[in-house]
Amino acid sequence: MSLTIILWFVLSIVCDVVGQLCLKLGADKLPAGGNLRDMAIALGRSGWALAGILTYVAEFFIWLRILAEVPLSIAFPIASLNFLAITFASSILLGERVGTRQWLGACLITCGVVIVARTA
Repeated sequence: MSLTIILWFVLSIVCDVVGQLCLKLGADKLPAGGNLRDMAIALGRSGWALAGILTYVAEFFIWLRILAEVPLSIAFPIASLNFLAITFASSILLGERVGTRQWLGACLITCGVVIVARTA
């Protein structure tokens, strides 16, 4: 795998982490128990939600670039590194408590990714 493709994967994972964090921050500001209309209005007014959506638009194009170069059977498992990255970011940046089982699960997924990636 070339350095360029590795950088595209890193950028994709960073976009996924940033997108998830932005969407979480936007979702935290949604009205409790609101109907779909109220939720849509609140999301439309949320800078965090908009940033999350725009980040995912960028990631869509990055993902297409990756898929043009790498078989899906390799790309998708590598992209699942986002499980570990999002778990880490939510713990550090959002202060979420991440339990031992969550860390173990994220690490097991990462180990599986390494196994799949080494077959390429």
